[in-house]
Amino acid sequence: MTHPSSQVEFLNSPAFARLGLPFSEAVRVGNTVYLSGQLGNVPGKLELAPGGIAGQARQTMENIQATLAAHGLSMAHIVKCTVMLADMAEWGAFNEVYKTYFQGHLPARSAFGCNGLALGGRLEVECIAVVSPD
Repeated sequence: MTHPSSQVEFLNSPAFARLGLPFSEAVRVGNTVYLSGQLGNVPGKLELAPGGIAGQARQTMENIQATLAAHGLSMAHIVKCTVMLADMAEWGAFNEVYKTYFQGHLPARSAFGCNGLALGGRLEVECIAVVSPD
């Protein structure tokens, strides 16, 4: 019998590992890849991108794209996103940025308002991606 942990792969790019955060960038279980929530932080730093919700949304989506690319994936692999917003009044502004990152498909998605995101961020987005079998 195969031990379940042999089917789990903890994925961390060198850039992410240098940040020393207490979680994995992504975890692959079989054909499913779970991305940790992404903030609109400047790559390699724990500081938020300028420009309020639009700037942070753009940087968040760029961070997701970079995480996927670091592990041989693209935005086309995403099947589900969960969006956490510090202010639901910014939902429309977030959507304007979000929709520009998907061509030909839109993943299933949930969005909700929350209080107290890391680094004082305006939003956080976590995604699930599906890859072809090896």
